[in-house]
Amino acid sequence: MAAEGPEEGAGGSAGSGEAMDGDGDSASAEPPPPAPPDPDPGTGADPDPDPGTGADPDPAPCTDPDPDPDPDPDPDPGPGAAPPPPSAPNGAPPPAEPPPQEPPPFPPEFQRLWGAAQGSPHDFGAWTELLAYVEQEELLEAARRAFDAFFQRYPYCYGYWRKYAELERRLGSARSAQQVLERGLQSIPLSLELWLHYISLLQSSLDPARPESAQRVRGAFEAALAAAGMDFRSDKLWESYVEWERERGDLRAVTAIYDRLLSMPTQLYSHHWERFKEHVLQHPPGAILSPEELLWVRSKLGPGPAPAPEPPPEPERPPGHREEEEEEEPRTGAPPEPQEDLDQEKIRELVISMRQQIYAQNEAEVSKRWNFEDGIKRPYFHVKPLERAQLRNWREYLDFEVAAGSHERSIVLFERCLIACALYEEFWVKYTRYLESRTVPGARSVFQRACGFHLPRKPNIHLLWAAFEEKQGNVDEARRILRSFEAAVPGLAMVRLRRVALERRHGRVAEAEALLLEAMRANEGLPLGSFYAVKLARQVCKVQKNLGKARKVLVEALEKDPENARLHANLLEMEFGADVGQNELNTMSCFERALRSPLPHEAKLLFSQRRVEFLEDFGSSIHSLLKAYDEHQKILKAHAARKRAPENGSEEPDDKRLRPDDPSGLLGPQNFSGGGDPNPSYNYWYQGYGTYGYQSPWGYGHHYYGQS
Repeated sequence: MAAEGPEEGAGGSAGSGEAMDGDGDSASAEPPPPAPPDPDPGTGADPDPDPGTGADPDPAPCTDPDPDPDPDPDPDPGPGAAPPPPSAPNGAPPPAEPPPQEPPPFPPEFQRLWGAAQGSPHDFGAWTELLAYVEQEELLEAARRAFDAFFQRYPYCYGYWRKYAELERRLGSARSAQQVLERGLQSIPLSLELWLHYISLLQSSLDPARPESAQRVRGAFEAALAAAGMDFRSDKLWESYVEWERERGDLRAVTAIYDRLLSMPTQLYSHHWERFKEHVLQHPPGAILSPEELLWVRSKLGPGPAPAPEPPPEPERPPGHREEEEEEEPRTGAPPEPQEDLDQEKIRELVISMRQQIYAQNEAEVSKRWNFEDGIKRPYFHVKPLERAQLRNWREYLDFEVAAGSHERSIVLFERCLIACALYEEFWVKYTRYLESRTVPGARSVFQRACGFHLPRKPNIHLLWAAFEEKQGNVDEARRILRSFEAAVPGLAMVRLRRVALERRHGRVAEAEALLLEAMRANEGLPLGSFYAVKLARQVCKVQKNLGKARKVLVEALEKDPENARLHANLLEMEFGADVGQNELNTMSCFERALRSPLPHEAKLLFSQRRVEFLEDFGSSIHSLLKAYDEHQKILKAHAARKRAPENGSEEPDDKRLRPDDPSGLLGPQNFSGGGDPNPSYNYWYQGYGTYGYQSPWGYGHHYYGQS
C-alpha cells in the first residue's frame, strides 16, 4: 500500500477533524490532556475481553527453579501467597508446559527496509516505505516493530495511527486496536478523526443491551470534547455526539450539548444554530428542557391560566330522552384553540430568544478568527517546509489569541500550531515561554515533547530546557540534559560552554576546568582547540586568579598554533590586565613572540603599533621606546613597499594575505590614513572575537602615527 501523499500529509486534515496535537499534552487549560477513557472505569480491565487476544485466562503458576532441599512439610503460605500448583489425580507432578515458540524470523525484504530506516532515521520516505510493506504483507509482529519505532520519531502522523489500529483489528483483536488508538490519542489529543474512529470502534465492540455501554460511549465523547472540543474545526465531533444522543432518544441531553456548542466559536457555528432551532420547534418543551429550566421559563411567562369553572350540573332528562337527538342539534362557533398549545409556543419562543444573544456573541468571536483560520492551508503534520505566509499567519494568530486573554483557547491554538509546525523550533520556544509563567509542569511537558520526539538534534531548545530546569533548582536534570545532547550531537562548542558555565555557577570549578581541558585536547591542532584554550585561560585567570597557569595554557597553545592571531591577542590582553608596572616584561614578551611568529604582515604591523603605544603610556625605559619606534618604522616601510608592488604588476600571494574569512587572522576592517600610515585603535584587536562574545577591555581613543 502506498504511503500517504502530500494531500493527506503525514497527518490528517484539521479541516475535516484531522488536526493533531502533541505528545500527551492537553488541549485544555493545563497540558497534558485527559487520556482516553479507561475501558472499565472501575477496574481498568476490559469487561468483555476479546477471545482473539491470545491471552491465557488461567496461566500456570511459576515454579521455583532451585527448590529448597529440605522444605518445610507444612509451610504457612501467609496472606497473599500464590496457590500451590495443582497435582495430578495419582499424586504425580503436573506435566511441564511446552516452551514458548519463538516468533518466525522476519522476511529478508523487511530486514532490508528496516535497516534503511534505522540507518537514516530522519528519512521520512524510508519509514513510509517500510510501513507500506508491512501493511501490504500483513505481517503483524513486523508491523508492530515498525510502527512503534516510527512513532518514536513522528508521533503526530494521524493517518499512520489509524492504519496501525486497522491492522491490529484485522490480524489481532478489537481490544489491541483500541489500545493502539488510545496510544495515538495520548500523542495527538486534538486529532478529531482519531477520536471519532476510537468512539466508533468502542461502539462496535460494546453490547448495546448492557447498561454500562452507554456510559462508556458518553465518557469517550466527553473526553474527546475536553481534549479537542475547542478546536475551530471540531464541528464533526460535536455533531456526532448530538446525533448519538438523539438516536438514544435523550432529547434533554441533546439540548445540553447544544447549549455548550452555541458558545463555542467553530467553523459551522450558523449551521449549529439552525439545527438547534429545529430541535426546539419539533419537540415538546417538556421533552427537551430540564425540569428546572422548564419551571423557570414558565415563571418568566407569568402565572398560568385560571382554571376553568366547573360546568353546571346537567338537568334531569325526561324518560325516553334520546342522546342521539341532542347530538343532532347543530353547534354554532369553532372550538377554541387549546391553551396548552399557546403556552408551548411561547415557551419555544422564549427558549430561542434566550440563546439568541449567546449566538450573537459567538458570531462576533468567529468573525475575529475567520481570517486567521482561512490562512491555515496545511493544518496537519508533514516533513515538508511550510510557506512563509503560513508561518507568519500562525505567529499573528497566536499573538492575537494570547492577547485575547483566554488561557484555554491559547493552549488549544498552540497545540494546533505545533502539529503543523512541529519541526519549527521557534513555536516550541514560544509555547514554553507562554507556559513558564503559568504552569511549570506544563512547560516541562512541552520541553520533553520537543526534545524527545520532534527536535532531538536542535541545540537551542535543549539549551533552553537545561536553563529552565536550572532555574527551577533541578541542577542534576539540567546537567543530564546537556550531557545527553552532547553525546547525541557531539562537537558543538555552544553546548560544551554551557556545561562549563553550569558547573562554574554551582561552584564546581574543577569540573568546569576538566570539561574545557577535555575539549581542548579533543580538538588539538584545529582552530576549535585554540578557541577552547582561550576559554580555559580566561577562566583560570579570572575565576581561579592564577595568572601563571593561564599564561602556560596560552603559551602551549601558541606552540601548536603559532599563526593564530587570536591566541596572541588574548595572551596580550591577559598580561595587560595585570599590574602593568610589575608585569612589563611579560607584556613585552607577548609583543616579541607575536612579531617573531609567522603571522601575516598586517597583523605584525598592528602588534608593532600596539607595542609603541604600550611603551609610550606605561614603559619604564626610554631606550625600549626608541628601539620599538625604530623597528616600527622599518615595518611601515616594508608594508608600504608591499602596497606598491601590485601597482608594478606583481601581487602578493594569496596565502600571505590577511583575508576577512581567515580564522587564524585578526578580523575587521583596516583603516589607513593618507601616506600609508595605519590608524588602528585598540578596539580593532578584538573585533575578530565578536563571534565568541569577546569585547575589548581597552577603550583607547588615541593612536600613534608613525613618521614616513
